[in-house]
Amino acid sequence: MKRMHLHVGVKSIEDSVRFYSALFGTAPVKLKDDYAKWMLEDPRINFAISTRTGKVGLDHMGLQVDDAGELNILREQMSAANISTHSDGETTCCYAKSEKSWVEDPNGLAWEAYHTMEDAQLFSASDVKAETSACCVPETKPQVACSMPSNQKSGCC
Repeated sequence: MKRMHLHVGVKSIEDSVRFYSALFGTAPVKLKDDYAKWMLEDPRINFAISTRTGKVGLDHMGLQVDDAGELNILREQMSAANISTHSDGETTCCYAKSEKSWVEDPNGLAWEAYHTMEDAQLFSASDVKAETSACCVPETKPQVACSMPSNQKSGCC
């Protein structure tokens, strides 16, 4: 079964967690100093926020699936629609180990299709290398929707 995913960049985790917890009527299922996630059933959404996006507002959207078979079906649909995809394979992003593929809509908005296998203690694999990168959106993607200058790295998870 699919779950819609929305990731929003925020200025303050504390203020945003307070707001979204009141809005959704529940606390986040995952809360870190720079990230929070709600797994809502009504509507069925994986809603995440972080201070790592490099901008405030919608960073990317996605479809989360329950297993690798569903992920393969999504990848086939992307290919059938002649949508250029980028596959990360297995990766660590947003405090989770997942297998991901990325596409970009005609307006430059990043979409991810992914299956999460388990939680992780680090935001991303780049944290292991002591890099400050927060980006889970492939670096090769143009950041069309971004308000930052094109020579600065942005993105998120």
